[in-house]
Amino acid sequence: MVQLSEKFAGMKPSATREILKVTSQPGMIAFAGGSPAVAAFPTEEVTRLSNEILTEDPVAALVYGVSEGYQPLRDTVKRWLKERENVGTDDDVVIITAGGTQVMDLSTRILVSEGDTVICEEPSFVGSLNCFRSHGLQLVGVPIDADGMNIEKLEEAIQAHPEAKFIYTIPNFQNPGGTTLSLEKRQKMLQLARDNDLVIIEDNPYGNLRVAGEDVPAIKSMDTDGTVIYAGSFSKILAPGIRVAYAVVPKAMAAAFTIAKQVSDVHTGVLNQMIVSRWFDEYDVNAHIEKIRGIYRKKLNLMCDCLDEYCPSIEYVRPQGGLFIWAKLPQGVDMLRYVKRLLDFKVAVVPGSSFMTDDTAPCDYIRLNFSTPSEDNIIKGVKAMGEVLKEFTE
Repeated sequence: MVQLSEKFAGMKPSATREILKVTSQPGMIAFAGGSPAVAAFPTEEVTRLSNEILTEDPVAALVYGVSEGYQPLRDTVKRWLKERENVGTDDDVVIITAGGTQVMDLSTRILVSEGDTVICEEPSFVGSLNCFRSHGLQLVGVPIDADGMNIEKLEEAIQAHPEAKFIYTIPNFQNPGGTTLSLEKRQKMLQLARDNDLVIIEDNPYGNLRVAGEDVPAIKSMDTDGTVIYAGSFSKILAPGIRVAYAVVPKAMAAAFTIAKQVSDVHTGVLNQMIVSRWFDEYDVNAHIEKIRGIYRKKLNLMCDCLDEYCPSIEYVRPQGGLFIWAKLPQGVDMLRYVKRLLDFKVAVVPGSSFMTDDTAPCDYIRLNFSTPSEDNIIKGVKAMGEVLKEFTE
């Protein structure tokens, strides 16, 4: 009998991925997904660019590439981030990765050893939590408030765990919490990291999906001493199937990061990188972002309005962007039973326990995705949520 390693023997599949298997059933309303809206995909542009590349220079797209990434794309990302977010200095290196979660994997490989401790938001993105678990790390969760991670609790966690190696945060429209870390908290987090020799991994896949409020400077934009690794992705503004993302890494870490990339997948797919690079060259990417923000603004507002009307006992922080709403069920409602009962009404949501450092602890939350379902299904699905809630509360 094959024996799994100790690290993987207790690993569980992503609840989101497992629930998505159910959403393929006919008539299922998928509030459990995490994909961008299909209407936001620039399909015609990607088709034209793919044909153009494979007609003009197919060999360049089909051979091995450089581990750090396709140089024209690296240059474009560096310039774009500087112009748009003031992210990156001469002491930083841009490295192209195969999706945003790979940044977490490579960062973990170079920063920590098995058994080490990392500090993360509670709740947090299950993909990153599982990544950390797969490396045998101890997770210390810090609760989030309406304006992001609770800094007092973060300071307590650092004092209680001086052995911790890094802080993981999703500052913009957090997944699953939907919250945005305030400027004051970003500044305090950076100072705490500096004072305690911690690295910050700033995961920002949703930052370009702001639909309300004002932009908040990236933590990386305030980084003058190589404290922050910054992760971004084209999954949410171009297409998730492209699997092209990037890390902005301090030069001191870049060589190790590249080696970790080489033993992971050698390099990100060259064709996909070339598509993204030419997309920037031949189209107005910022105009595209404004267009898709309109799609998400309408869907987000619709779901919030429906929650207010049909599920007034559910509490949530209204996100200023992103793809998710973190919904707290009324006291006394068994969250897991509620999630299972919704499936009888052809509505799939993700149990909030999936996003906790201890997924066996009691949890009153569910995560709702508003980008994937149609507007009609948003209305229909939230109505069903309200009807099921009555079964549990009346």
